[in-house]
Parts: sequence; C-alpha cells; structure tokens
Amino acid sequence: MVPNNNSNTQAPRMVNGSTELVAIVGSPIAQVKSPENFNRWFASNALNRVMLPIDISAQALAPFIDTLRGWQNLRGCVVTVPYKQQVVEHLDELSERARALRSVNVIRREADGRLIGDNVDGEGFLNAGRQQGFDAEGKRALVIGAGGVGSAIAYSLCQAGVSALSLADVSPQRTQSLAQLLRSAFPELPISTQVDSLEAFDLITNASPVGMGDSGELPLSEALLHGLPATAHVADVVTAPEITPLLALARARGCSIQTGPQMALAQAGNLGHFMGATALVL
Repeated sequence: MVPNNNSNTQAPRMVNGSTELVAIVGSPIAQVKSPENFNRWFASNALNRVMLPIDISAQALAPFIDTLRGWQNLRGCVVTVPYKQQVVEHLDELSERARALRSVNVIRREADGRLIGDNVDGEGFLNAGRQQGFDAEGKRALVIGAGGVGSAIAYSLCQAGVSALSLADVSPQRTQSLAQLLRSAFPELPISTQVDSLEAFDLITNASPVGMGDSGELPLSEALLHGLPATAHVADVVTAPEITPLLALARARGCSIQTGPQMALAQAGNLGHFMGATALVL
C-alpha cells in the first residue's frame, strides 16, 4: 500500500530492539520526503519499522555500502542525489533497467548480505503523471538533466511510448551519453539533443537539481521559457520547495504541473515493495 499524506495516523511507535530499518542515503538529505511518507505508513499500519535519513559524504559512501551487508535488521536503502550512479559499482546484482542506466535508487539487502539494486524513478514519475491526468504515450517530451533521475525518467518515457524525446543537460558529454544509450535501446524513436524552442513539447520535465532550496534558478533560459505553451504538462523532481521557480512560471502560464513530492509519493510503493517493506499498489 502506498503511503498517503492525507491519511489519519496513529502516534509514532517507540523504536526498540526488534525494529526493522530502512534508510535513505544522499547529500543533502533534509529536503527528501521519503522518511515522512514511509514512517507515516508504517505507523498507520502498526508496523515496527522505521526509515532513517542518512546524509553521508562522498568519501564515506563505499564503506557505508559495505556496512549494509552486515546490517542484519536493515531491509534496504533508498538512494538519492548525488549517489545513484556511484553506488552501482559496489552492489552484487542489478535489475535489467538499473544495469542499462548504470543508476540505482533502491537497494535490497538479502538475508545472506548480498545487495541488489534497482531504479524505480521512472516508474514513480509515470505514476505521478497518471495521477495528474497525464499519459505519456504518443507525447513529445523534453527531459532536462541527464543524471541518475533524468536517465531513469527518459528511459521510462521511451518505454511508455512517447513519440519523440529531447534531452538537455549542462554537460554535453552526459547528454550525448544518455542519447546514445536510448538510441541503442529504442532505435525507432526520434531522440534529439538540440532544443531551440519549447512550443512543440507536450511534456517538459526538470530532472536536475536546479531550483532546489532558495536559489530561484530556472533550468532553461528565459528566451526558451518565453515560448512555453499553456498546453504543456510541466514536471519537476525537486522536492523542496514543492513549487519550484519552473513550476510557478508554468502554473502562471496555465500549464498543468507535477511536483517533486507527488513523484516521491507515487513511487513510494515501488521502493517499499522492492525492499520488502510495504505491499505494492500500482
């Protein structure tokens, strides 16, 4: 069952020696919504489980992942920015999509300590879109950001049957690498790395950290955003603030919008199911 922000909850359970743990690791970590989503669901279902947020430095990532193997009361770990790609080399097994993307956002710890990785960012994005009334099939999409979350969203959009996909990133090398991966996996789909106008797009997604916190930054130039059509569905993966500068602009333009917290909530069931911590509801 997917955690529900609007559900009534019981008082938090006391953590004790029998409490089963899941974690979320990244840096920074204060903005993530997963702990409140999962812990609310655990409490409302009277489960002796808790999710811990762990803000870890890059230098400590490898020994931390190795520590998970012996953490016997830990079911698994959600992985967020900037470590979705870095953790891949430290795991024992990857799902097919995680192997293709070289990116992981959830790890399951097996009873013998083996660590299995998957990436459900794309599934969560598509689920959130459906909940907002947007279906990606046949649509023309732009994904801004070719890192871990952007790659996963782009891959899932291709699987969902978009008619054309464009990619943009501050790193031309990263953009081209993702385009090459997708062209190999989906050879019939038009994939572009050139964005001259937004007028033709049905979906515009910011899958980069731009707009996080109080930066006030926009992921595209003002010249491009001037051509943002009111018919577009505009999504952002940033969770804090909930309404990013891009989403505020899009909403003022009359676009339908999709927030980072909506995506986080939509994929919570997928994350929990993979770790064996919740029952999956699609």
